[in-house]
Amino acid sequence: MLAESRQLMWTLLLLFAGDVFSSKCFVDYPQQTICAVRGSPVVFFCIFNIIEKQEVKRFMWAYVKPSKGRFLLTYPGNVSERFEYTGDKVHNCSLKIHEVSHYDAGKYFFRYNANKGCPAKRLVLKVIDLNISVPKETMKEGDSVNLTCKNRCDGEEGSYGYSWFKDGEAINEGPVLHLTNVSSKHSGNYTCSLKSTNGTTSGVAHVDVEYGPKNTSVLVRSSSETGADGSIVLICCSDAHPPVENYSWFKIADGWIQKVGHQAELLPVDGGQYSCSVSNKHGSQNSTVFTLKKNPYWTFMKDMLVIISVSVVLLLVVTSVIAVCRLTKNKIRAETEHLEEMQRTDGANRLRTEDSHQSQAVNDLKVEEATTEIIYATIEFQKGRKRAMKREDYENETVIYSTVRRH
Repeated sequence: MLAESRQLMWTLLLLFAGDVFSSKCFVDYPQQTICAVRGSPVVFFCIFNIIEKQEVKRFMWAYVKPSKGRFLLTYPGNVSERFEYTGDKVHNCSLKIHEVSHYDAGKYFFRYNANKGCPAKRLVLKVIDLNISVPKETMKEGDSVNLTCKNRCDGEEGSYGYSWFKDGEAINEGPVLHLTNVSSKHSGNYTCSLKSTNGTTSGVAHVDVEYGPKNTSVLVRSSSETGADGSIVLICCSDAHPPVENYSWFKIADGWIQKVGHQAELLPVDGGQYSCSVSNKHGSQNSTVFTLKKNPYWTFMKDMLVIISVSVVLLLVVTSVIAVCRLTKNKIRAETEHLEEMQRTDGANRLRTEDSHQSQAVNDLKVEEATTEIIYATIEFQKGRKRAMKREDYENETVIYSTVRRH
């Protein structure tokens, strides 16, 4: 609708210019600034007038760069697949660019016959990308969300048409995509584009719908998969996003519920009724009760475990008795050896004491003999005369007297 209105306006403007401005030389653009979505076609509407009905012998469209200009299309001259001259040689100088890119953004101008005496105006092209506005990429099952295709070139009236795609497949049309009561099937990559215009696809918006565990069940992995030992493995399976965080295994026996595991897999030791429970941050779910029949391998293993347990207990008892007997015998032997050692020690001490006494007596005798003074005397026997003893001899303490008798 917008394109048809612009085309009608452009036709009326050319007719008006041909009648009113036939005596003036000019080049003009109805839109001084043009906004285009990357990948879409864009048209530069342009009008010009020649003084005195001059013949247009040469014209060109140029792209202005900061350093130097770049000629896009000249007549006569080059022909381009992306740049198409849709005007004529009288008043219409329009240019169409197919699949514009960010590289095409900038300033443009049109000239004819070198524009002698005519002012050269310029127009500006802006190239933008389509964007999708998502309130939140991660949501919980049951929530509702609106995805909006953003086009900064579009006005508030939203005159552009849009198409929506999920994982590359078209699903809806319009500027807003409404997702209500979302579930896991709504998870995926969403894009939007201008309706009926290839190459204008927006960036990808990822929608991730999380949910609690569901379809929880118990699976059995047989011995053919685990090996030839006859063992069986129970597996707790559940569909959850994010994945299951906690596992719990329960066994039901005689009306009692016993917790027997907390991993995704369980190696049962006997038959019976089993169930598992799983949970993540959005909830939890229990599986149905699974009945596992007894396996002859389990009976054999159970009997073997009983025999081994009894043997181990008996071995421990016998070993303990032998150890106690040995300890008692060693204790008695040690005490006997200790008593004998004490007796030997006492005897040796007594002998050493007697030897010490004898040595002391011998030493005392030696000391006495060493300190005894030997005095020699000369005895003369005279008949009929007695020796007179001087008085001083009695008073001299160093004189030792002896009485000698003669039989």
